[in-house]
Amino acid sequence: MSQKSIHPILGFFLGIALTLGACSPGVSPVATTQPAEQVPAQTSEPVTLKVVMLPVLDTLPVRVAQQEGLFEQNGVVVELIPAQAAPERDQLITAEQADGMINEVLSTMFYNQNETRVQIVRYARSATSQDSLFAILVAGNSGIETLEALKGVEIGISQGTVIEYLTYRMLEAEGFEPADIKTVAVPNISSRVELLQSGELKAAVLPEPLTSLVVSQGARVIVSDTNHPDYSFSTLSFRKEVIDQHPEAIRAFLKAVEEAVVRLNTNPEQYKWILADQQLVPQPLLESFKMPEFSTAGVPTQAQWDDTLSWAKSRGLLSQDLSYSDSVNAIFLP
Repeated sequence: MSQKSIHPILGFFLGIALTLGACSPGVSPVATTQPAEQVPAQTSEPVTLKVVMLPVLDTLPVRVAQQEGLFEQNGVVVELIPAQAAPERDQLITAEQADGMINEVLSTMFYNQNETRVQIVRYARSATSQDSLFAILVAGNSGIETLEALKGVEIGISQGTVIEYLTYRMLEAEGFEPADIKTVAVPNISSRVELLQSGELKAAVLPEPLTSLVVSQGARVIVSDTNHPDYSFSTLSFRKEVIDQHPEAIRAFLKAVEEAVVRLNTNPEQYKWILADQQLVPQPLLESFKMPEFSTAGVPTQAQWDDTLSWAKSRGLLSQDLSYSDSVNAIFLP
């Protein structure tokens, strides 16, 4: 496929790319209010939770819960607010025009550098030995046939994000020394794909389902997070003020999401139409695309938190320790 012909398809994935660049340490959103200390009495009126939705596959359980009426059945009203990019998502959260979002541990750490502003309440999606979130790919004409040959080769990434973290952790797990890993900042996902396809960039890190699309056009996966799934996952997070004020609404939200995950994992084909309707997967892949298995109830572990924090500090992205228990809250899981 020519570079010109891929542009419409890449429109599906701008949100994916930009969500991974969110909350960089240089542009950490500014808090506007202090977290509430008291939990008010619950009223008979259902609480409305506003959740930002980027056009990424990780949002599918929330979308299914909305389509199936599961939120209402559990006594909570959920308003899904579309956003095309992570900066837009973060502006909505910071301005308190949205209550929840799908993000990553590193994003939460940037939010909580000075105070606990958001809390992770659930995994959104996790890599497994069968289902990938991210992969390191090499160009078809790169001449790179083995992982060993990737040492010293520049890999296109978005810096200061989960993509950079995964690049280092996956390659270190494969025996690379830090000095063996060379990266180059290509934050725009369209540019990253085009440079990879042209051979100007020999390697790049891309998310699914864009990985599958690019592989169908001649690129090759050299290593993916299916080999190292513990490093790769996204999260559902809410503003702490909202959690403190409406704990039962958060509990109801997560119960509905859990029911949606069970339906998705039991009968994935039934919900493929949402992939097309919400432009989560490009048209050329829809027929062959294999729905991943979505994460059941759980939150990132202390070990996962500590590893991300250690890496962020080693790269100069964070300077202080951040408490796992302040930022990860599992008490609302069904």
